[in-house]
Amino acid sequence: MLLSNVTSTHPAIFLLMGIPGLEHLHVWISIPFCSAYTLAVLGNCTLLFIIQVDAALHEPMYLFLAMLATIDLVLSSTTLPKMLAIFWFKDQEINFYACLVQMFFLHSFSIMESAVLLAMAFDRYVAICKPLHYTTVLTRTLITKIGIAAMTRAVTLMTPLPFLLRRFNYCRGPMIAHCYCEHMAVVRLACGDTRFNNIYGIAVAMFIVVLDLLFVILSYIFILQAVLQLASQEARYKAFGTCVSHIGAILAFYTPVVISSVMHRVARRAAPHVHILLANFYLLFPPMINPIIYGVKTKQIRERVLRLFLRKDVRMESEG
Repeated sequence: MLLSNVTSTHPAIFLLMGIPGLEHLHVWISIPFCSAYTLAVLGNCTLLFIIQVDAALHEPMYLFLAMLATIDLVLSSTTLPKMLAIFWFKDQEINFYACLVQMFFLHSFSIMESAVLLAMAFDRYVAICKPLHYTTVLTRTLITKIGIAAMTRAVTLMTPLPFLLRRFNYCRGPMIAHCYCEHMAVVRLACGDTRFNNIYGIAVAMFIVVLDLLFVILSYIFILQAVLQLASQEARYKAFGTCVSHIGAILAFYTPVVISSVMHRVARRAAPHVHILLANFYLLFPPMINPIIYGVKTKQIRERVLRLFLRKDVRMESEG
């Protein structure tokens, strides 16, 4: 009995087109992209440094913030360096397996970010609704378990994608109409039955966004109820003020997702570069804005940052 092996043929490299239709503006587009990436790296590295060196910030809220900053660094660094290479040097080539790795990291860390934002909502819920049990509920052990669970969920959901894509024949050419290896952009080049990939990609996205966002909203419904029951207006303002930074981070993460999803359905005939710019905005905006939100709105972090820069100024004056 002869067994026929099903083999797949894929190109050794893919070619990332950047932003189709706006190739002549790539150099100009790179300026805000590079600025946003620089701010993201500096801001998140500063947050991680301050949380690491200051023992007073080794509390659940700041440990979750350190997770968020780490995820944002990986998420932006997965795509931006290659994107800038395309804009500046027309370096469009990416190895097939490097493309799959980039896609895996991109989607995995996006899922992790959603999970950490949900964990931060739980942190605010316990802090405001059950303040006497805050330290006993949110222990280091539980925080570690939450971090491991967020990573496990993301890796489990995204691991099948590279293997699913590897089995396809890519007879529609190596040109990816995008700045990075996004799952559906790669699937469009594949021949054969890609329905499972399409359904799986949409199902995972809907599962993550709907489920996580639903639990975040439920947390804030309970928080709002608890805040409204406080006796004084000052106490209500102070309690809800501790949530402002987290609400800003949620809006920064989910708003581009919702806008991009709506645009794909409402404005299907829009030029491809509109959808690609929205996708890039989704990757760039949260990592850039999150350190600014927490740096401005969180008193403890703001004071540590000011103290750090004041020490540098004093040291420079003494040396001078």
